Amino acid sequence: MRMRKFEFFSPSSLVEALGLLKQHGAKAKLIAGGTDLVVQMKEKLVTPERVINLLNVPELMGMSENGKSLRIGALVKHAALENSPLLRDGWEILAAAAHKLGSPQVRHLGTLGGNLCNASPAADTAPALLVLEAKATLVSQEKERRIPLGSFFTGPGLTVLKEDEILKEIFIPEVPANSSWAYLKLGRRKSLDLALVSVAILLFMDPAAGTCQKARVALGAVSPTPMRARETEKFLEGRKLEEKVIREAGKIAQGECQPISDIRASAEYRKEMVMVLVERAIKKSLGIPIPPTGI
Repeated sequence: MRMRKFEFFSPSSLVEALGLLKQHGAKAKLIAGGTDLVVQMKEKLVTPERVINLLNVPELMGMSENGKSLRIGALVKHAALENSPLLRDGWEILAAAAHKLGSPQVRHLGTLGGNLCNASPAADTAPALLVLEAKATLVSQEKERRIPLGSFFTGPGLTVLKEDEILKEIFIPEVPANSSWAYLKLGRRKSLDLALVSVAILLFMDPAAGTCQKARVALGAVSPTPMRARETEKFLEGRKLEEKVIREAGKIAQGECQPISDIRASAEYRKEMVMVLVERAIKKSLGIPIPPTGI
């Protein structure tokens, strides 16, 4: 399919990019890797009059440790995330999630910011970032604001980004000691597929008592936005994670999600798989062997 004609801009600074966005507003779309936008433009789902390329904006690039937190620029590619030595210091779950996204070609083109701003309920990086309690920095010509990532998504394809704002970077705090994690993604194929269900688990254990001090559980593709399973988290905290407890946690998570039926799976199937994947993710994070699961 051929795209409709559009005017193309390639700013070399964040100031210039924000100026163009302010000037052209709803008539413009931002592009980085283009793995989502180009497809949408070819299918004429979106038909912007102007496209603003962000790939030459240095303020949106790079990863660095900032004290005990991690800063990730919005332009960082998924391939860089899955291979970054920085993510080995407690943030490995994000590398694991990035590895599950698309194909090697897509991971070398697609950016973290693009994956988040596309706001798919099945976004692969979102559940991992939610359990890491990441924050997003949004900038406009007038101001800069930092919000919890859980407040960033408002619906399928929708975020709190205003017309004149750009997602600049993601900040992830230090992960406490005695933590363990798991990320599971279920698709219809063994690779190159969107999630039917995805689960991210981050547990903080008390080694002496053998109990769960704190739990973070996030689900993807089973609600209008990527979500934290708060009731499941509350149930796990303070308990020894024995078989009965793990099974009950899966049932609670099943009750928290709100999946839809579509051409890829029914709501009932997704609910059943939430229960299965939450149970298996908890076990995997504890080092308990699980059957081969998902992608």
